Amino acid sequence: MDTINPQRPFAYQPGAEQRSLLAAAHAVHPVAVVGAGPVGLTAAIDLAQRGIPVVVLDEDDTLAAGSRAICFAKRTLDILDRLGCGERIAAKGVSWHVGKVFFGDEQVYRFDLLPEAGHRRPAFINLQQYYLESFLIEHAAGLPGIELRWRHRVTGVAPGQDKVALTVSTPEGDYVLHARYVVAADGAHSGVRQGLGLESKGRVFHDRFLIADVKMAAPFPAERWFWFDPPFNPGRSALLHRQPDDVWRLDFQLGWDADPETEKQPGRVIPRIRAMLGDDVAFTLEWVSVYTFCCQRMDAFRHGRVLFAGDAAHRVSPFGARGANSGVQDAENLAWKLALVLAGRAGDALLDSYASEREAAADENIRHSTRSTDFITPKSAVSRTFRDAVLRLARRHAFARHLVNSGRLSLPTVLRDSPLNTPDRDVFAGAMVPGAPCVDAPLQRHGDARPGWLLGELGNDFTLLVFGDGGAIPAEARRRLATAAVPVRLLFVVPPGAPAAPPAAPPEGPRHVSDAEGLAAGRYDGRPGTCYLIRPDQHVCARWRDFDAEAVLAALLRALCLPANGQIH
Repeated sequence: MDTINPQRPFAYQPGAEQRSLLAAAHAVHPVAVVGAGPVGLTAAIDLAQRGIPVVVLDEDDTLAAGSRAICFAKRTLDILDRLGCGERIAAKGVSWHVGKVFFGDEQVYRFDLLPEAGHRRPAFINLQQYYLESFLIEHAAGLPGIELRWRHRVTGVAPGQDKVALTVSTPEGDYVLHARYVVAADGAHSGVRQGLGLESKGRVFHDRFLIADVKMAAPFPAERWFWFDPPFNPGRSALLHRQPDDVWRLDFQLGWDADPETEKQPGRVIPRIRAMLGDDVAFTLEWVSVYTFCCQRMDAFRHGRVLFAGDAAHRVSPFGARGANSGVQDAENLAWKLALVLAGRAGDALLDSYASEREAAADENIRHSTRSTDFITPKSAVSRTFRDAVLRLARRHAFARHLVNSGRLSLPTVLRDSPLNTPDRDVFAGAMVPGAPCVDAPLQRHGDARPGWLLGELGNDFTLLVFGDGGAIPAEARRRLATAAVPVRLLFVVPPGAPAAPPAAPPEGPRHVSDAEGLAAGRYDGRPGTCYLIRPDQHVCARWRDFDAEAVLAALLRALCLPANGQIH
């Protein structure tokens, strides 16, 4: 079983620029990632696996203190699976999909976030952030092309026409690092953002919440429990979550007038916990923090060659698990685009699409987060009367449960308005519209007794997902797809019971898999001949009822921000 010491420091090493004046003067890194948290590490791993060397700069030399972000959604797990480190993370985490809402000491209702089978990963896992960071760091350290620099703090940012100069402070002095692009994933108090004179704007909520991590052998199930006006915290709210290693996350609403330093003292924290758990439950206090809600974002996530991601770009209140999950999706959205632009295989406007897509996602998350916070912490007597009436009605009436908002839990954004999408020309049912993140389904590989999964077969590239054996796609069309501006891989999904591969298919030919339970066809409205063009970040960018080589190639160029002739200008 994995165990770690979050306070174990990572070794400081000087950078090449410090060891050689010649290197400092002439070396230009393709990408510098500032911040070695979950977002920066995800971006670095994704870029390195696409062949882009990355240097990661972090001002600290330890993992995150305390559990911090703990709820990681299915979409995040799917991304980590694609990067090759999802299995270890999912195995360590506590899986859950059921939540319960209480009003006073009475359960109002329960909900199930993943009521259907046929998904590789659960709706959520709970895992302390320091575990996630540790596993990502170990994975990154095993990849060629990633250099992790601890105690290298960025103190200056000077954008240029073809590169960015970063002034970096270390225990051995300052140096200048040059990079063609900079990914700023250095958190809510981003030094890169400040260095460029930029700011995040938004709303700060006048309330305070106490987080306490306690270690205890409690019989509670692995569920999310949220209380409105509980007897142990009257007039306010509380939350309980299970984490690995018998650690539990407890949240208590304090009110705006609470003094943060006073409330963090054990003499104040322990009585609150005992009131919640009872005097007969033994526990030890592991970590305490007091925080204030805010919903903010930068006006623009791209500033020339500097691109902002995660908390550096946007912040939301923690109820709903939207912070780290949306940041990891930022990293995934950016990595494939940056890799193709650096390789000269896509237009510069592809990086503008990172900004527009993830700005829209941030706005959606902020809307949900703001509504959750307003419901949890009513700002007037009228608002509180409405909220309490909804909670009373929710005990017996399903319609009222849709109005209860204890934190709308994180779902990936559907990028409906993305400039990379090709609008439908055919009629489809279901949720897999252009811009939607792909959903998983069980598959069976030819000649392999182990179960497979659709997202694992889609991989890291542009893929044409075809329902059927591909007999309608001639050899010349396949050649054109394989030699396009960016090659398109073919994945044929045949119905259950059909041959999983044509007898004469060469080993390097298109892959054929069986729709083991028919769920892929159901979730994608996949009739025989239906085709989906899937982006490298596993979002749909186009779909058709029948294969059309010209339409597929045109959609590919659109998704790369290239003109019809495929030339970069």
